[in-house]
Amino acid sequence: MVRKFDRKNDLILTRQQVRDFDAWAINTAGVPGVVLMENAGRGCAEVVFAELKKCNGTKVCVFCGTGNNGGDGFVIARHLKNAGFTVKIALCGQGSKIKGDAEINYRIARNMGILIKELELTDIEKAVKNFAGNCDLIVDAIFGTGLSGTLSGGFDKLINAVNTLKKPIVAVDIPSGLDCDTGCPLGTAIKAKATVTFAAAKKGFTNAGSAEYTGEIYIASIGIEPEQI
Repeated sequence: MVRKFDRKNDLILTRQQVRDFDAWAINTAGVPGVVLMENAGRGCAEVVFAELKKCNGTKVCVFCGTGNNGGDGFVIARHLKNAGFTVKIALCGQGSKIKGDAEINYRIARNMGILIKELELTDIEKAVKNFAGNCDLIVDAIFGTGLSGTLSGGFDKLINAVNTLKKPIVAVDIPSGLDCDTGCPLGTAIKAKATVTFAAAKKGFTNAGSAEYTGEIYIASIGIEPEQI
């Protein structure tokens, strides 16, 4: 189930509360992490489908990090392919660094024949334009809510390069580079048309300035709710 964020009535979680909820869902409630990832990715895919319909698009590039946010992106890419869209994955890091539930979905995407290209962070502007410049829509699954501190290692240039493409972007959980608690960019951040966040809204979304980065906010159920803790 996916619904629009209700600023007056919806639950708001901080970064630490997100971590606590995830730990509770997996360790106490007993929901496997890979199931939570599947539910999150499927919910986000619903919004991607709707945005593609709005722009009459068929080609999608999913930018995936090597953590669990990237794992959500691999799930989204699979659902896009199954729905008949042309999809490819820009991997923002080395595939060898992907572990756990994210690795499971990475292997599935690879085994399905989805094009996956590891982006070199050197000359990243050219790499992003060459790989994703002809797409109709971008999915941002680079960084999630755990990101803190200033972006480094070329990821600031990567995010700026994605924004420069001027394509509609759907952000997964939170726009990459946006601080979960403050709603301020950590140097720079993805400017999304829509953000699909999971289970509950994030504290940073209450900062009016975050709207420049989040666009329309949707909340996707991951099969278990924070209110159940």
